[in-house]
Amino acid sequence: FGKLYFPNSDPTTATLLAFSTYFVGFAARPVGAAIFGHYGDRIGRKATLIATLMFMGIATFLIAFVPSYDSIGIWGGIILTILRAIQGIGVGGEWGGSVLLSMEWSRSGQHNRGFLASWPQWGVPAGLFLSTIIMLGATALSGDQFLNWGWRIPFFLSIALVGIGLWIRLGILETPVFQKLLNDNKIERAPIVEVFKKQPKEILLSALVRLGQQSQFYVFTAFIFAYGVGTLHMPRDFILTAVLVASCISFVSIPLFGHISDRIGRRNMYLIGTAVCGLFGFLYFGMLDTAVPSAVFIAIVLSLIPHDMMYGPQAALIAEAFTPRLRYSGSSLGYQFASIIAGGPAPLIATALFAAYHTGYAIAIYLALCSMITLIATALMPDYTGRDVSTEYDA
Repeated sequence: FGKLYFPNSDPTTATLLAFSTYFVGFAARPVGAAIFGHYGDRIGRKATLIATLMFMGIATFLIAFVPSYDSIGIWGGIILTILRAIQGIGVGGEWGGSVLLSMEWSRSGQHNRGFLASWPQWGVPAGLFLSTIIMLGATALSGDQFLNWGWRIPFFLSIALVGIGLWIRLGILETPVFQKLLNDNKIERAPIVEVFKKQPKEILLSALVRLGQQSQFYVFTAFIFAYGVGTLHMPRDFILTAVLVASCISFVSIPLFGHISDRIGRRNMYLIGTAVCGLFGFLYFGMLDTAVPSAVFIAIVLSLIPHDMMYGPQAALIAEAFTPRLRYSGSSLGYQFASIIAGGPAPLIATALFAAYHTGYAIAIYLALCSMITLIATALMPDYTGRDVSTEYDA
């Protein structure tokens, strides 16, 4: 977006401005978590999840039609930022509903919730895979063609996924857990207010356990394009292909680590993943900085495995921490607050660190510090592996 919407800036500033529009979407996510979390605990998981899809999907589709700076000046960047905010609001309520629809429909007791809750997480590599495939096709166009209209293709085609998602969600029944809340007349009038009163610690810890995971992910899948193309002078298609292969591995590793968390415990799996991630950043940038294509390719391909050691058990770890009547609100807020401190700022921080120190190891140190904070938060996080989460806790 830097060349299209901020053409008068130097390359580093344009990159920072482009990542700033990226950050706006993340900053809007807690707003969406509060809005849709309220309704998810009030009117149900299913209806709310349909609304989040429409919010997110329509905004994503409309990005395909935003005019560039050459057409309407700075207004192009403003419109893009507004659509990113709307998109972020939808995403903010999306995660909680999708995880609860999976986890609260578990038919085999308490023994496979980590595995079931990991499947909505599978949507991230699926989206990464599809978008990368489309971008690889689009980059076959000439430079001018790609800048003028090729980059718009993934956003335009996203409307098809919205239609498929809407069709699936309309056919899903409400979860037994929420139905029981209705039958027992335990619906909160103001779940957002109540969850801040009853479970503030869980909200904070949920955000912090994501710090190490989310900062790593957006450095490995977003910043890598600026670093790989601009610093390592690798072809963009080469980086795209490596990310594509990494996303394919995640199709297996995310549910695998979710399953392992059902065996060794959510918290134990997460602690192992966090420790591995904290160390992996140094290996990652060491391999990248060789500028040897095979080493760079392997580093990118392997990068999501340590991440998935956290991401697989993460959904169950966070969602289980909240009592059923406050679960949509609490889990959504905790999950999306991390967007402000981790996901959104990560590419900005990585860009600024590299500009200041001219070494990828500065970014690796940043990722290691994030992992250290996550280790502490995870150790303090409650672990409900194997326990009944369908009835009210003492919250």
